[in-house]
Amino acid sequence: MNVPSQPWSLMNKIYRQVLPYVHEELNFWKERAEHIPNDELRTQALESIGSKTFHCEGGGIYSLLSADGTWKGEVIRFIVAYQTISDYLDNLCDRSTSLDPEDFALLHRSMEHALTPGAELENYYALREDQNDGGYLHDLVQTCQKVLAALPSFDAIADALIELEVHYSNLQIHKHVVHEERVPRLQQWHQDNEGQLPPMSWYEFSACAGSTIGIFCLVSYATNENISSDLVVKIKEGYFPWIQGLHIMMDYLIDQEEDKAGGDLNFCFYYESKEEMMDRLLHFFNKADEAARQLPHSKFHSLITRGLLGIYSTDTKVRNQPEVQSVFKKLMRAGGLPAYYFYWNSFVYRKVKTSS
Repeated sequence: MNVPSQPWSLMNKIYRQVLPYVHEELNFWKERAEHIPNDELRTQALESIGSKTFHCEGGGIYSLLSADGTWKGEVIRFIVAYQTISDYLDNLCDRSTSLDPEDFALLHRSMEHALTPGAELENYYALREDQNDGGYLHDLVQTCQKVLAALPSFDAIADALIELEVHYSNLQIHKHVVHEERVPRLQQWHQDNEGQLPPMSWYEFSACAGSTIGIFCLVSYATNENISSDLVVKIKEGYFPWIQGLHIMMDYLIDQEEDKAGGDLNFCFYYESKEEMMDRLLHFFNKADEAARQLPHSKFHSLITRGLLGIYSTDTKVRNQPEVQSVFKKLMRAGGLPAYYFYWNSFVYRKVKTSS
Protein backbone atom coordinates (compact mmCIF):
# COMPACT_ATOMS: atom_id res chain seq x y z
CA MET A 1 0.00 0.00 0.00
CA ASN A 2 1.61 3.24 -1.20
CA VAL A 3 -0.25 5.90 0.78
CA PRO A 4 0.71 9.51 -0.07
CA SER A 5 2.24 11.50 2.77
CA GLN A 6 2.99 14.84 1.09
CA PRO A 7 0.50 17.41 -0.24
CA TRP A 8 1.76 17.23 -3.84
CA SER A 9 1.81 13.43 -3.97
CA LEU A 10 -1.69 13.33 -2.47
CA MET A 11 -3.07 15.78 -5.03
CA ASN A 12 -1.35 13.92 -7.88
CA LYS A 13 -3.05 10.68 -6.83
CA ILE A 14 -6.39 12.40 -6.33
CA TYR A 15 -6.36 13.78 -9.87
CA ARG A 16 -5.07 10.58 -11.48
CA GLN A 17 -6.46 7.75 -9.36
CA VAL A 18 -9.56 9.09 -7.62
CA LEU A 19 -11.52 11.80 -9.45
CA PRO A 20 -11.85 10.04 -12.84
CA TYR A 21 -13.35 6.96 -11.16
CA VAL A 22 -15.58 9.01 -8.87
CA HIS A 23 -17.02 10.86 -11.87
CA GLU A 24 -17.49 7.60 -13.76
CA GLU A 25 -19.54 6.20 -10.87
CA LEU A 26 -21.51 9.43 -10.47
CA ASN A 27 -22.35 9.44 -14.19
CA PHE A 28 -23.71 5.92 -13.79
CA TRP A 29 -25.98 6.93 -10.91
CA LYS A 30 -27.02 10.14 -12.67
CA GLU A 31 -28.15 8.13 -15.68
CA ARG A 32 -29.91 5.71 -13.36
CA ALA A 33 -31.67 8.60 -11.58
CA GLU A 34 -32.91 10.04 -14.87
CA HIS A 35 -35.16 6.99 -15.23
CA ILE A 36 -36.90 7.34 -11.84
CA PRO A 37 -40.66 7.34 -12.63
CA ASN A 38 -41.78 9.65 -9.80
CA ASP A 39 -41.18 13.31 -10.69
CA GLU A 40 -40.31 14.48 -7.17
CA LEU A 41 -37.97 11.58 -6.39
CA ARG A 42 -36.27 11.99 -9.77
CA THR A 43 -35.82 15.73 -9.22
CA GLN A 44 -34.29 15.26 -5.76
CA ALA A 45 -32.03 12.40 -6.88
CA LEU A 46 -30.63 14.39 -9.80
CA GLU A 47 -30.30 17.59 -7.77
CA SER A 48 -28.44 15.80 -4.98
CA ILE A 49 -25.90 14.45 -7.47
CA GLY A 50 -25.58 17.72 -9.37
CA SER A 51 -25.10 20.01 -6.38
CA LYS A 52 -23.13 17.70 -4.06
CA THR A 53 -20.58 16.11 -6.38
CA PHE A 54 -17.79 17.41 -4.15
CA HIS A 55 -18.99 15.16 -1.30
CA CYS A 56 -18.18 12.09 -3.38
CA GLU A 57 -14.95 13.65 -4.66
CA GLY A 58 -13.80 14.26 -1.09
CA GLY A 59 -14.94 10.88 0.17
CA GLY A 60 -13.18 9.15 -2.71
CA ILE A 61 -9.82 10.28 -1.33
CA TYR A 62 -10.11 7.54 1.31
CA SER A 63 -9.81 4.90 -1.41
CA LEU A 64 -6.07 5.72 -1.40
CA LEU A 65 -5.89 3.84 1.93
CA SER A 66 -7.17 0.63 0.36
CA ALA A 67 -5.04 -2.41 -0.37
CA ASP A 68 -3.22 -2.42 -3.69
CA GLY A 69 -4.79 -4.00 -6.76
CA THR A 70 -8.46 -3.79 -7.74
CA TRP A 71 -9.70 -2.68 -4.32
CA LYS A 72 -9.38 1.04 -5.01
CA GLY A 73 -12.12 0.89 -7.65
CA GLU A 74 -14.37 -1.19 -5.42
CA VAL A 75 -13.95 1.20 -2.50
CA ILE A 76 -14.77 4.16 -4.76
CA ARG A 77 -17.88 2.28 -5.92
CA PHE A 78 -18.96 1.90 -2.29
CA ILE A 79 -18.11 5.49 -1.32
CA VAL A 80 -20.01 7.02 -4.25
CA ALA A 81 -23.05 4.80 -3.71
CA TYR A 82 -23.17 5.37 0.05
CA GLN A 83 -22.60 9.12 -0.20
CA THR A 84 -25.23 9.32 -2.93
CA ILE A 85 -27.73 7.68 -0.56
CA SER A 86 -26.77 10.20 2.12
CA ASP A 87 -27.13 13.22 -0.16
CA TYR A 88 -30.37 11.97 -1.72
CA LEU A 89 -32.01 11.34 1.66
CA ASP A 90 -30.81 14.72 2.92
CA ASN A 91 -32.61 16.35 -0.02
CA LEU A 92 -35.75 14.29 0.60
CA CYS A 93 -35.82 15.36 4.26
CA ASP A 94 -34.83 18.99 3.66
CA ARG A 95 -37.30 19.61 0.85
CA SER A 96 -40.12 17.40 2.00
CA THR A 97 -43.60 18.40 3.08
CA SER A 98 -43.22 15.65 5.70
CA LEU A 99 -41.96 16.51 9.17
CA ASP A 100 -42.54 13.00 10.50
CA PRO A 101 -39.58 11.51 12.40
CA GLU A 102 -40.89 8.01 11.64
CA ASP A 103 -40.71 8.79 7.93
CA PHE A 104 -37.13 10.06 8.28
CA ALA A 105 -36.15 7.01 10.35
CA LEU A 106 -37.54 4.63 7.73
CA LEU A 107 -35.76 6.44 4.91
CA HIS A 108 -32.47 6.25 6.80
CA ARG A 109 -32.89 2.55 7.54
CA SER A 110 -31.58 2.20 3.99
CA MET A 111 -28.20 3.52 5.22
CA GLU A 112 -28.09 0.83 7.92
CA HIS A 113 -29.02 -1.86 5.39
CA ALA A 114 -26.36 -0.56 2.99
CA LEU A 115 -23.80 -1.40 5.70
CA THR A 116 -25.31 -4.82 6.40
CA PRO A 117 -24.71 -7.39 3.65
CA GLY A 118 -27.67 -9.76 3.50
CA ALA A 119 -30.12 -7.34 5.14
CA GLU A 120 -33.57 -7.60 3.60
CA LEU A 121 -34.59 -4.49 1.72
CA GLU A 122 -37.79 -2.61 2.57
CA ASN A 123 -40.03 0.01 1.05
CA TYR A 124 -38.16 2.95 2.57
CA TYR A 125 -40.79 5.38 1.19
CA ALA A 126 -43.72 3.66 2.91
CA LEU A 127 -44.54 6.66 5.13
CA ARG A 128 -44.51 9.31 2.41
CA GLU A 129 -46.60 10.16 -0.62
CA ASP A 130 -43.88 9.88 -3.29
CA GLN A 131 -43.14 6.19 -3.78
CA ASN A 132 -41.97 4.88 -7.14
CA ASP A 133 -38.23 5.36 -7.66
CA GLY A 134 -37.94 2.43 -10.06
CA GLY A 135 -35.62 0.59 -7.67
CA TYR A 136 -33.08 3.44 -7.47
CA LEU A 137 -32.57 3.41 -3.69
CA HIS A 138 -32.55 -0.40 -3.55
CA ASP A 139 -29.85 -0.48 -6.25
CA LEU A 140 -27.70 1.94 -4.26
CA VAL A 141 -28.11 -0.14 -1.09
CA GLN A 142 -27.29 -3.40 -2.86
CA THR A 143 -24.21 -1.89 -4.50
CA CYS A 144 -22.87 -1.03 -1.04
CA GLN A 145 -23.75 -4.46 0.31
CA LYS A 146 -21.93 -6.26 -2.50
CA VAL A 147 -18.71 -4.32 -1.97
CA LEU A 148 -18.78 -4.81 1.80
CA ALA A 149 -19.56 -8.53 1.56
CA ALA A 150 -16.32 -9.06 -0.36
CA LEU A 151 -14.04 -7.11 2.00
CA PRO A 152 -11.34 -9.29 3.60
CA SER A 153 -11.89 -7.69 7.03
CA PHE A 154 -15.54 -6.68 6.93
CA ASP A 155 -16.40 -8.58 10.13
CA ALA A 156 -13.80 -6.55 12.03
CA ILE A 157 -15.40 -3.21 11.12
CA ALA A 158 -19.10 -4.17 11.01
CA ASP A 159 -20.04 -2.95 14.50
CA ALA A 160 -18.07 0.29 14.17
CA LEU A 161 -19.78 1.08 10.86
CA ILE A 162 -23.22 0.69 12.40
CA GLU A 163 -22.24 2.80 15.42
CA LEU A 164 -21.23 5.69 13.15
CA GLU A 165 -24.30 5.21 10.97
CA VAL A 166 -26.65 5.31 13.98
CA HIS A 167 -25.19 8.67 15.03
CA TYR A 168 -25.54 10.00 11.49
CA SER A 169 -29.12 8.82 11.03
CA ASN A 170 -30.22 10.10 14.44
CA LEU A 171 -28.91 13.53 13.54
CA GLN A 172 -30.85 13.53 10.28
CA ILE A 173 -34.05 12.53 12.07
CA HIS A 174 -33.76 15.09 14.88
CA LYS A 175 -32.77 18.05 12.74
CA HIS A 176 -35.59 17.67 10.20
CA VAL A 177 -38.64 17.50 12.48
CA VAL A 178 -40.86 20.53 13.21
CA HIS A 179 -38.74 23.57 14.04
CA GLU A 180 -39.74 23.91 17.68
CA GLU A 181 -38.79 20.30 18.42
CA ARG A 182 -35.35 20.26 16.75
CA VAL A 183 -33.18 21.83 19.43
CA PRO A 184 -34.85 20.04 22.38
CA ARG A 185 -34.47 16.70 20.58
CA LEU A 186 -30.81 17.38 19.77
CA GLN A 187 -30.12 18.49 23.35
CA GLN A 188 -31.73 15.35 24.77
CA TRP A 189 -29.79 13.20 22.29
CA HIS A 190 -26.55 14.83 23.42
CA GLN A 191 -27.48 14.30 27.06
CA ASP A 192 -28.12 10.61 26.36
CA ASN A 193 -24.63 10.24 24.85
CA GLU A 194 -22.68 12.70 27.01
CA GLY A 195 -21.06 10.00 29.14
CA GLN A 196 -19.23 8.57 26.12
CA LEU A 197 -18.00 11.92 24.81
CA PRO A 198 -15.21 14.37 25.58
CA PRO A 199 -16.53 17.74 26.84
CA MET A 200 -18.51 19.42 24.09
CA SER A 201 -21.84 21.17 23.52
CA TRP A 202 -24.95 19.56 22.04
CA TYR A 203 -24.43 21.41 18.75
CA GLU A 204 -20.80 20.28 18.49
CA PHE A 205 -21.82 16.67 19.12
CA SER A 206 -24.46 17.03 16.41
CA ALA A 207 -21.81 18.23 13.98
CA CYS A 208 -19.53 15.29 14.81
CA ALA A 209 -22.33 12.90 13.93
CA GLY A 210 -23.00 14.48 10.55
CA SER A 211 -20.06 13.15 8.55
CA THR A 212 -19.61 9.88 6.66
CA ILE A 213 -15.81 10.02 6.37
CA GLY A 214 -15.17 7.73 9.35
CA ILE A 215 -17.18 5.03 7.56
CA PHE A 216 -15.17 5.54 4.37
CA CYS A 217 -11.91 5.33 6.28
CA LEU A 218 -12.89 2.06 7.97
CA VAL A 219 -14.06 0.49 4.70
CA SER A 220 -10.79 1.38 3.00
CA TYR A 221 -8.70 -0.20 5.76
CA ALA A 222 -10.91 -3.31 5.70
CA THR A 223 -9.58 -4.16 2.23
CA ASN A 224 -6.53 -5.47 4.10
CA GLU A 225 -6.42 -8.91 5.69
CA ASN A 226 -6.80 -9.34 9.44
CA ILE A 227 -7.00 -5.78 10.74
CA SER A 228 -7.00 -5.79 14.52
CA SER A 229 -9.86 -4.72 16.78
CA ASP A 230 -7.47 -2.21 18.37
CA LEU A 231 -6.92 -0.56 15.00
CA VAL A 232 -10.65 -0.40 14.31
CA VAL A 233 -11.24 1.33 17.64
CA LYS A 234 -8.36 3.73 17.01
CA ILE A 235 -9.74 4.70 13.60
CA LYS A 236 -13.32 5.07 14.85
CA GLU A 237 -12.31 7.16 17.88
CA GLY A 238 -9.90 9.25 15.81
CA TYR A 239 -12.58 10.14 13.29
CA PHE A 240 -15.47 10.37 15.73
CA PRO A 241 -15.67 12.90 17.18
CA TRP A 242 -12.73 15.06 16.16
CA ILE A 243 -11.98 14.70 12.46
CA GLN A 244 -15.65 14.31 11.57
CA GLY A 245 -16.49 17.27 13.82
CA LEU A 246 -13.93 19.47 12.09
CA HIS A 247 -15.32 18.41 8.72
CA ILE A 248 -18.93 19.32 9.48
CA MET A 249 -18.15 22.49 11.44
CA MET A 250 -16.36 23.76 8.32
CA ASP A 251 -19.53 23.02 6.37
CA TYR A 252 -21.70 24.96 8.81
CA LEU A 253 -19.16 27.78 9.03
CA ILE A 254 -19.46 28.62 5.33
CA ASP A 255 -23.25 28.13 5.25
CA GLN A 256 -24.10 30.72 7.91
CA GLU A 257 -25.37 33.46 5.59
CA GLU A 258 -27.36 30.98 3.49
CA ASP A 259 -28.90 29.30 6.55
CA LYS A 260 -29.76 32.62 8.16
CA ALA A 261 -31.65 33.68 5.03
CA GLY A 262 -33.45 30.34 4.84
CA GLY A 263 -34.19 30.05 8.56
CA ASP A 264 -32.28 26.74 8.68
CA LEU A 265 -30.52 25.13 11.62
CA ASN A 266 -26.82 26.02 11.74
CA PHE A 267 -24.66 24.84 14.63
CA CYS A 268 -22.35 27.87 14.40
CA PHE A 269 -25.27 30.10 15.47
CA TYR A 270 -25.22 28.69 19.00
CA TYR A 271 -21.81 29.97 20.06
CA GLU A 272 -22.12 32.96 22.38
CA SER A 273 -19.56 35.00 20.44
CA LYS A 274 -17.31 34.92 17.40
CA GLU A 275 -14.36 34.57 19.77
CA GLU A 276 -15.84 31.47 21.41
CA MET A 277 -16.52 29.95 17.99
CA MET A 278 -12.96 30.67 16.90
CA ASP A 279 -11.52 29.08 20.04
CA ARG A 280 -13.65 25.97 19.65
CA LEU A 281 -12.90 25.54 15.94
CA LEU A 282 -9.19 25.80 16.70
CA HIS A 283 -9.72 23.26 19.47
CA PHE A 284 -11.40 20.90 17.00
CA PHE A 285 -8.56 21.34 14.52
CA ASN A 286 -5.92 20.66 17.18
CA LYS A 287 -7.75 17.60 18.51
CA ALA A 288 -8.36 16.30 14.98
CA ASP A 289 -4.67 16.73 14.21
CA GLU A 290 -3.73 15.00 17.45
CA ALA A 291 -6.07 12.11 16.58
CA ALA A 292 -4.56 11.88 13.08
CA ARG A 293 -1.06 11.50 14.52
CA GLN A 294 -2.19 8.41 16.46
CA LEU A 295 -3.36 6.58 13.33
CA PRO A 296 -1.41 4.41 10.88
CA HIS A 297 -0.44 6.51 7.84
CA SER A 298 -0.63 9.48 10.19
CA LYS A 299 0.75 11.92 7.62
CA PHE A 300 -2.11 11.08 5.27
CA HIS A 301 -4.71 11.76 7.98
CA SER A 302 -2.95 15.00 8.98
CA LEU A 303 -3.16 16.10 5.36
CA ILE A 304 -6.90 15.47 5.51
CA THR A 305 -7.29 17.85 8.47
CA ARG A 306 -5.36 20.55 6.60
CA GLY A 307 -7.15 19.81 3.36
CA LEU A 308 -10.48 20.49 5.06
CA LEU A 309 -9.27 23.99 5.98
CA GLY A 310 -7.85 24.76 2.54
CA ILE A 311 -10.75 23.40 0.51
CA TYR A 312 -13.56 24.97 2.53
CA SER A 313 -11.80 28.34 2.65
CA THR A 314 -11.97 28.61 -1.16
CA ASP A 315 -15.73 28.07 -1.31
CA THR A 316 -17.51 30.94 -3.05
CA LYS A 317 -19.83 31.33 -0.04
CA VAL A 318 -16.88 32.66 1.99
CA ARG A 319 -16.39 35.76 -0.18
CA ASN A 320 -19.42 37.66 1.11
CA GLN A 321 -18.91 36.78 4.77
CA PRO A 322 -16.08 38.92 6.23
CA GLU A 323 -16.36 37.30 9.67
CA VAL A 324 -16.03 33.84 8.12
CA GLN A 325 -13.00 35.03 6.16
CA SER A 326 -11.31 36.18 9.35
CA VAL A 327 -12.00 32.82 11.03
CA PHE A 328 -10.46 30.97 8.09
CA LYS A 329 -7.36 33.18 8.18
CA LYS A 330 -6.67 32.06 11.75
CA LEU A 331 -7.45 28.43 10.98
CA MET A 332 -5.18 28.49 7.93
CA ARG A 333 -2.32 29.84 10.01
CA ALA A 334 -2.81 26.90 12.37
CA GLY A 335 -2.78 24.51 9.40
CA GLY A 336 0.53 25.86 8.12
CA LEU A 337 2.00 25.42 4.64
CA PRO A 338 0.06 22.26 3.72
CA ALA A 339 -3.23 24.09 4.35
CA TYR A 340 -2.12 26.91 2.03
CA TYR A 341 -1.04 24.35 -0.58
CA PHE A 342 -4.54 22.84 -0.54
CA TYR A 343 -6.03 26.33 -0.61
CA TRP A 344 -4.29 27.27 -3.86
CA ASN A 345 -4.86 23.86 -5.40
CA SER A 346 -8.56 24.00 -4.59
CA PHE A 347 -8.77 27.59 -5.83
CA VAL A 348 -7.33 26.60 -9.23
CA TYR A 349 -9.47 23.44 -9.42
CA ARG A 350 -12.66 25.41 -8.77
CA LYS A 351 -11.67 27.99 -11.42
CA VAL A 352 -10.98 25.30 -14.02
CA LYS A 353 -14.18 23.44 -13.17
CA THR A 354 -16.27 26.62 -13.39
CA SER A 355 -14.82 27.60 -16.78
CA SER A 356 -15.13 24.11 -18.34
